[in-house]
Amino acid sequence: MAVSTRRTLTSRRTSRRLAADAGLLVVAAAFALPLAWVVLSALDPHADLKVKVPDGLTLDNFDAVLKPDITFTPLLNSLILCGGGTLLTVVCAALAAYPLSRFRSRLNRPFLLTILFATCLPITAIMVPVYALFVRVNLIDTLQGTIFFFAASQLPFAIWLMKNFMDGVPRELEEAAWTDGASAFQSLVRIVLPLMGPGVGVVTVFSFVMMWGNFFVPFMLLLTPDQMPASVSINDFFGNRGTVVYGQLAAFSVIYSTPVILLYVLVSRRLGGGFALGGAVKG
Repeated sequence: MAVSTRRTLTSRRTSRRLAADAGLLVVAAAFALPLAWVVLSALDPHADLKVKVPDGLTLDNFDAVLKPDITFTPLLNSLILCGGGTLLTVVCAALAAYPLSRFRSRLNRPFLLTILFATCLPITAIMVPVYALFVRVNLIDTLQGTIFFFAASQLPFAIWLMKNFMDGVPRELEEAAWTDGASAFQSLVRIVLPLMGPGVGVVTVFSFVMMWGNFFVPFMLLLTPDQMPASVSINDFFGNRGTVVYGQLAAFSVIYSTPVILLYVLVSRRLGGGFALGGAVKG
């Protein structure tokens, strides 16, 4: 009786495990197939919507899109917009998260809930008043205005992330620095931020990726074609040039994804490390 019960339980666990593995494979395939199409079509001289191994490999699709007006200028605009917006977001998030993490107040929780609510607002609901405001303050069709809005839209969630990582840095380290005459700003820059390097890396990558793939904001706030980022210029491959050339579209997508991949590779070591503060407060 006991042996049969154990066999039944074992068979059930095995079937559940197989079902879970099958489900994971389906999810993995759903993500892998589009990526495979992009890579294979970029090298296929006769690319279409099918995922297939190219008959012959070619770099003609890359040669066709590696032009200043198609790729280089939009990528430069994207780097300026997303790089500037990410830098502004990280700096402002660190300055805002520090008092929320280090000083106790009755207003901390309402403030955090308020900025969390701000992340729930759909971007389409606030673009009309933002557009009107930018027109009045002469920030429409300017890179700096778009950078400000990028930073403002990513700042609420960045503050939440930064505060959570900052809470993990022992306060005793700052108190020792204060005893030596350091100010609160100096302790933030020289002690807290270096020790929470993985947290800064997470906020940086998250902010940059969210800005890099944003189509709607620069499409609304920028009017001059020469200022459009790559997230907007990629729309030109979907009909504005006539028939869609899937090989060139895939090649542009590969180039467009490269900066995000490089950024992740650069900070991956910091992301994989821990705070390692256990021995810093001993003695």
